[in-house]
Amino acid sequence: MGLVNRDEYEKLRTKALELFDKANIILTEEEKDNVEVADFGLGKIENTGLQVVTYVNTDLVCAKELALLPDQTCPEHKHPTREFDDGKEETFRCRYGKVFLYVEGKPAENLSAQPPEGDGQYYTVFNEIILKPGEQYTIYPNTIHWFKAGSDGAVVSEFSTRSTDEDDIFTDPRIKRIPEKIL
Repeated sequence: MGLVNRDEYEKLRTKALELFDKANIILTEEEKDNVEVADFGLGKIENTGLQVVTYVNTDLVCAKELALLPDQTCPEHKHPTREFDDGKEETFRCRYGKVFLYVEGKPAENLSAQPPEGDGQYYTVFNEIILKPGEQYTIYPNTIHWFKAGSDGAVVSEFSTRSTDEDDIFTDPRIKRIPEKIL
């Protein structure tokens, strides 16, 4: 979680819960209490961050809800080969808002979204997929990708093989993905 203090965490958790509510995502009280707030160690969560609820993460499958604040970006990364498989495969299904997903491939001529200001050097893939509610896209293992919410924020359901976030490889070497304790 980076160095998010308790007040910041509660504010971001509340914003995430409002987005889940707009997407008609029903969460238990325990899930609401355990929203993960990831700032990736950069300390600018309003533009580079992610709020996550994990339903299940077994040796085989994972299911999560991702809440992105308006214009918030999940930074560029890939899910590399692991000792037990070829890497995490994930399908994103948009539930609310608009998601600008960027993957390897032919770059879009006119991008609908831009990397966070000042961090452009850490973004290298610009093949654009725009997801609206009900649309989905599968990202295969070892595919570099990043995504950003539209101006209303977004909620994405993620269905994947086993998630090991600590194995993700980020283009930006400053990023720390492992959650740290809230101050």
